[in-house]
Amino acid sequence: MNQIWIENGTFVTLDVSNHVIKGHMVVTGDRISYLGADAPQNLEEDVQKLDGSRLAFMPGLINTHGHAAMSLLRGYSDDQNLQVWLEQKMWPMEGKYIDQDTRAGSALAIVEMLKSGTTAFVDMYDRMDQVAQMVEQGGIRGILTRGVIGLCPVDVQEDKLAEAIAFARDWNGKADGRISTMISPHAPYTCPPAYIERFVQAAHDYNLPVHTHMSETIAEVEQNVKDYGCRPVEHLDKLGFFSRPALVAHAVHLNDQEIELLAAKGVSVSHNPVSNLKLASGIARVPELIRAGVTVSLGTDSAASNNNLDLFEEIRLAALLHKGVSGDPTAVPALDALKLATVQGAKAIWQEDQIGVLRAGMKADFIAIDIEQPHFYPKTDIVSHLVYSASGRDVKHVWVDGRQVVRNSECTLLDEEKIRYEAQASFERLLQA
Repeated sequence: MNQIWIENGTFVTLDVSNHVIKGHMVVTGDRISYLGADAPQNLEEDVQKLDGSRLAFMPGLINTHGHAAMSLLRGYSDDQNLQVWLEQKMWPMEGKYIDQDTRAGSALAIVEMLKSGTTAFVDMYDRMDQVAQMVEQGGIRGILTRGVIGLCPVDVQEDKLAEAIAFARDWNGKADGRISTMISPHAPYTCPPAYIERFVQAAHDYNLPVHTHMSETIAEVEQNVKDYGCRPVEHLDKLGFFSRPALVAHAVHLNDQEIELLAAKGVSVSHNPVSNLKLASGIARVPELIRAGVTVSLGTDSAASNNNLDLFEEIRLAALLHKGVSGDPTAVPALDALKLATVQGAKAIWQEDQIGVLRAGMKADFIAIDIEQPHFYPKTDIVSHLVYSASGRDVKHVWVDGRQVVRNSECTLLDEEKIRYEAQASFERLLQA
């Protein structure tokens, strides 16, 4: 079995017992087999050694909400409110997508995520078999779901639901277990109530979690009240959505009662600070959610509304933003911000027993950061530096399932030059279609 010994590294474990260890880590197969200050004993004769003295190691980042294939639309439409952006710009372009476009956009996103330290990501889109194939090829971990917009005739609704179920059933557990699946009606404002109930039933039938967009804008909340007589949280609760393990994206506009309900139902929230700011959707009540016991994680949303997939940017902004709006500099401390993208991200996708911390027995999903740079000096608090100084460009190596998928800032399993070329060709085809 392949074995890696990382010597003399700084390990930001994010484990409860010891957040930072200076020492050694051994990976055997797809799992961490040793982590400690002392040199390991009884290693295999052909163990691969890595000098970690110029690097900081931490769990791979977990992006809990996005639409990878929309990376083709990065920069295509900026500075618009959500509904104009969606209805006049995004949806018409996305309507022209063919399989090759989804594949090209997903590949581009996966390269960007891997190179900036993301080892697991949630993706909601259509043509999800194309996304899954790129996850399988690229070595990343994917929590994938066929997102469904129900604003269409009944026969089309039936086809979409069947497609979502088939994808979730056929791909769950594939790519050596790196792919898991969910069931996802796109949002309460894009899916009729009875249609959402059918997705909930499908999730029960196949024992799957559910994912949706929720309470992203004030206009969305007001429209929900107008259409259904209640706000989105109550609406989804009435439809049984929270009877399944649930992850909701955004959750920007919540009142105290809604926060209490999400906590009581065990609903996780994907906080997307950059996208929410760019679209002027608002600022989620993250400190209040955390205090109530809600699992809050971080997502980038798509590169069309962000416009990058660097989760370090979300970490830093999550730490800063809530200080600024609350007037409380302790609102989201650095360590808590880092955990949003690791420990809490793992909980949000129900994999906290596998990933999110560095600890013996856990999956070997981890990243190495080049700390021999001016912005990591002086060597005071490595957690502070990772949150307030670092960016995805500092990531040097990445491992998923014990396999090195980025070496010296280059993907080992994907042809980046080819992927960039194909993404550009797809975008130009979409413009002309």
